[in-house]
Amino acid sequence: STTHTAPRRSKRRKKNEARNGTHRNVDANQKHTCVRSCVFEDDRRPRPSAQKHVEGKPHERRSSVLRKQPGDWCRTTMNSRVVSMTAELQVPTPIAKLMKEEQRETVWENEKMEAELVQVAQGKLKEVQKRVMKGFQDEPVAPYQALPVSLKHLASAEPIVEPSERAPEEHNAEIARVIEEYTDLLRERTKHHLGYPYNLDFDYGPLEGLQRFSINNLGDPFIESNYGVHSRQFELGTLLWFAKLWEISPEDYWGYITNCGTEGNLHGIYVGREVLPDGILYTSSETHYSVFKAARMYRMDFERIETMETGEINYDTLQERLVRNKGRPAILNVNIGTTVKGAVDDLDKVLEILDSAGYREEEFYIHCDGALFGLMIPFVKQAPMVTFKKPIGSVSVSGHKFIGCPMPCGVVMTRMKHIKVLSSDIEYLNSRDATIMGSRNGHAAIYMWYTLTKKGYGGMRKDVEKCLRNALVLKNMLEKAGVKCMLNELSSTVVFERPTEETFIRKWQLACQGDIAHVVVMPNVDINKLQIFVAELIASRAREAVQAAKQVALAAKEIEDCDYEFTASSSDSEM
Repeated sequence: STTHTAPRRSKRRKKNEARNGTHRNVDANQKHTCVRSCVFEDDRRPRPSAQKHVEGKPHERRSSVLRKQPGDWCRTTMNSRVVSMTAELQVPTPIAKLMKEEQRETVWENEKMEAELVQVAQGKLKEVQKRVMKGFQDEPVAPYQALPVSLKHLASAEPIVEPSERAPEEHNAEIARVIEEYTDLLRERTKHHLGYPYNLDFDYGPLEGLQRFSINNLGDPFIESNYGVHSRQFELGTLLWFAKLWEISPEDYWGYITNCGTEGNLHGIYVGREVLPDGILYTSSETHYSVFKAARMYRMDFERIETMETGEINYDTLQERLVRNKGRPAILNVNIGTTVKGAVDDLDKVLEILDSAGYREEEFYIHCDGALFGLMIPFVKQAPMVTFKKPIGSVSVSGHKFIGCPMPCGVVMTRMKHIKVLSSDIEYLNSRDATIMGSRNGHAAIYMWYTLTKKGYGGMRKDVEKCLRNALVLKNMLEKAGVKCMLNELSSTVVFERPTEETFIRKWQLACQGDIAHVVVMPNVDINKLQIFVAELIASRAREAVQAAKQVALAAKEIEDCDYEFTASSSDSEM
């Protein structure tokens, strides 16, 4: 076989092609470069320039029209001007038949020139409006990112200065200054925090004295190791509180306080994989990224199930996949609140689907990811209960989200019969290894125990009611302001149109995905803060609207300038 290679073109040939109105397209099927012309003798032949896109998918790249200097897209010659407009703006045009094959000079009749200018102007104005209103965000945005991942927003470093480089008094004063400035920064950012699910309303003043101790709950929380500076008694007390919440007896559960919500998901999926080694993981497309990370880490086959408009898993698709894979066990991740929309998968409906698909209890394992709403759902009367009285395998929640904690932490709980499958004794620790991490933050257990002891079930219920009520207030305010928004019934996450002003997004630390953003109403968010946010959002939208109008006006002015150049060129040619 031979490979077809396009001949090399000389610089003179390239210039001729540019002058004559030809352009190069990549043919994806033939894997070689071909040259096609925009100039044809009659209208019956296809025009590549009039196509929406050609081979090679150039339509996936950003058009460079708006990035050029004003007037740049108007070339000095008529011929190249026509090619530039039709190729970059992709506006179907019969301009080609106005061009003479033999002399490459354009003779414009006034009526036709006017019609062509209107057509090109309309195409350019639509392009400008589309890009401005979308905030020039053509690429998909990674979930839960305030901005598209970009090198423009790299974190900065606070350099470490050696003590020997300064006098002791000066060195200590500099350290104090850095810490004071950082404290002011945190205070300001906490004031404008709305996009991520962290409860910032906590005060652990009485526990500050514990910071001088290295508290480590390494190993199994139920078995003391030889390391004596731990907080296992507070950890076990916290686990008992959750066991009562999720309705499982002390002799039947096992769990521990994790370093974050992701670790809880990693552990829950890990237990499911060990119980059902040949199982397929099923989860919705709007699941937290840590679940897909678990599937990759454990080399698991998984099915990504599409979601409904609300973000809830599509139950028909789930049933179809379960039936199709009936020969293998099922490991399911059920979302108790999705990351972006706060959607809650119906656990009872999932169990019904498993039963109708013919799966026995020993053939499936369910992990419930309740990072935020796993602590809220139990206090909502109409919500489907997450309880170990149902055939679930594990539940995980975050401690630093709804409870509120100065460091990331969480809880994962499973059945004692499952943990025996993956645990092993470690002589070095004089304990059992059944956790993801070896060393675990002992301070987190004390913080969680402290808050739950002060608030109790009643205090947590009041926090839940406040969040749901204020989320509804925010939704109503946004609707009154003309902002499209959505609020799931069992959620405190208000989803709305993504602001186009990036400075506003960063100020309020909004989590964005594609063309939507959200605010997570937490216990520390009051009506006054929401009112300020909505007022600033309205002001931001107004600024962007004015800027968009200016862009449209600028584009129209460029068209007028081209009109003047065309008229002047036509007059010169007649003379």
